[in-house]
Amino acid sequence: MKLKYALVTGGSRGIGKAIALKLAEDLGYNILLNYQSNEQAALDTQGLVTAKNVRCELVKFDVSNSEEVSVEVEKWQVNNPGAQIEVLVNNAGITKDGLFLWMKPEDWQSVINTSLNGFYNCTQAVVKNMLTQRYGRIINIVSLSGLKGNPGQVNYSAAKGAVIAATKALAQEIGKRKVTVNAVAPGFIQSDMTTDFDEAGLKKMIPVARFGEAEEVADLVSFLASKKASYITGEVININGGLYS
Repeated sequence: MKLKYALVTGGSRGIGKAIALKLAEDLGYNILLNYQSNEQAALDTQGLVTAKNVRCELVKFDVSNSEEVSVEVEKWQVNNPGAQIEVLVNNAGITKDGLFLWMKPEDWQSVINTSLNGFYNCTQAVVKNMLTQRYGRIINIVSLSGLKGNPGQVNYSAAKGAVIAATKALAQEIGKRKVTVNAVAPGFIQSDMTTDFDEAGLKKMIPVARFGEAEEVADLVSFLASKKASYITGEVININGGLYS
């Protein structure tokens, strides 16, 4: 029997880290942990994951670089013929916030390249094998911004909105092969991305009156990655404390 892995992009910190730990703890998946630059954070997370009695291997690549992604994933697969990637969590993302009127081309492109092209690059690298093995889970971490838009985040909203549409389309293409594709749309979650937010002010807008925890997002991802979610595909599930539009 082949060793079963979950590939988590941007998995060294925040929501990605919580997801990696939860997939290991709840479902017993070995973890393929992607990171781009913060090696120490990746090593720290690797230690926490292996403490769950599973394997955790680090793969360094920039999700926006198609050649890098395909080379590194293919190299890992060649070096691990007894392993298969059953779950892909497209979590890597960045923000470059600012009013659209003054948005620099590089701030537009970098956000689109990481979130949208990153989804394409990483999914392309693993989906063929999922279809061949007739089982897989693709889970895209999107955002409330991609559903309702957010002023100052036209680039981020555009990228996440595109991934939401791609989620629904891809789910229809590959569902017959028992490969599901879903999106998780967090609202305000305690993480590096929200450290500079006005939490006290924003909490007044949220019905449950608090920011979410990364572990709560991870719980939802863990369910979608399980066999219990076999009849759920093409969905965008909000986790935002009741904050919609």
